[in-house]
Amino acid sequence: MKVIVPMAGRGSRLRPHTLTVPKPLIPIGGKPIVQRLVEDIAKVAGEDIDEIAFIIGDFGPEVEASLLKIAEKLGAKGSIYTQDQPLGTAHAIKCAEASMQGDVVVAFADTLFRADFNLDKHSDGVIWVKSVEDPSAFGVVKLDSDGYITDFAEKPKEYVSDLAIIGIYYFKSAEKLMEEINFIMNNNIMQGGEYQLTTALENLRQKGAKFSLGKVDDWMDCGNKNATVETNGKILNYEQEEFLNHPASANIETSLIIQPCFIGENVSISNSKIGPNVSVGNNTRIINSNIDNSLIQENTVINHANLSNSMIGNSAEYHGVSREISLGDYSVLDFLSKD
Repeated sequence: MKVIVPMAGRGSRLRPHTLTVPKPLIPIGGKPIVQRLVEDIAKVAGEDIDEIAFIIGDFGPEVEASLLKIAEKLGAKGSIYTQDQPLGTAHAIKCAEASMQGDVVVAFADTLFRADFNLDKHSDGVIWVKSVEDPSAFGVVKLDSDGYITDFAEKPKEYVSDLAIIGIYYFKSAEKLMEEINFIMNNNIMQGGEYQLTTALENLRQKGAKFSLGKVDDWMDCGNKNATVETNGKILNYEQEEFLNHPASANIETSLIIQPCFIGENVSISNSKIGPNVSVGNNTRIINSNIDNSLIQENTVINHANLSNSMIGNSAEYHGVSREISLGDYSVLDFLSKD
């Protein structure tokens, strides 16, 4: 089985954190979002993954090397494809056409999940969904009495159903999917100015393909700062046993750590209260601070802070007062300076 991971989006809603790092490489509980996604798929798919194909923008050689290492850790071949224009979900998959063979899982790398992942080999594919309050913002599906999908609709203005597609799909035949994607692109069939995967799925369904439903217990968004901080907390709680022991290189003095928390390598914490639901990246230093429900990345200095629901990037400095904050990479915010 192959896993196809489209991840070329700009992550504009998560700025300033995505100005220097692609959103799928933002760490959640010490691991990049995309690494957690493919690891979760590998755990629940029930079969070996032969290849992981990443569809990226112009992210540069460092990012490409990081992605290939993620595939290597799972014992899979890593492939890199580039989507140079944001022309939609179907176009993203088209960019990886050379890897679209056999049975595949397509997983868009802006979400994490908890699910009973059952690959129904009696159907032509499985579409994972979650009931949502506002289905007009998503692709949605309708079902028949046997649980098979009868209709796909992309961001419907009128109510179709509340079952939103979360961006994870299983296809028994990647080749058949590619036939439909090529058809809609060759005939310039667009919706909202983009080539939509739901258009290809509806064409397949009308030709007799049967798609069954996969439901998730939790669908965790990483679209903006608040959602990403919330998802970090959920992951820390789901996997809290993994975070009980801090690395030997961490130096924690006269401080209280309230679990669950992730503490990275060479972290220094003194005279502080950290947690619950806090991730602290490698080489970060925290002094005289109270921090809860926050995500702090690597090589950062935090001094005299009282933070909650906050996200602070890499190589940043924060000296100061109580507030909720979103501070990007290489930024300095100093309320203690006398100048």
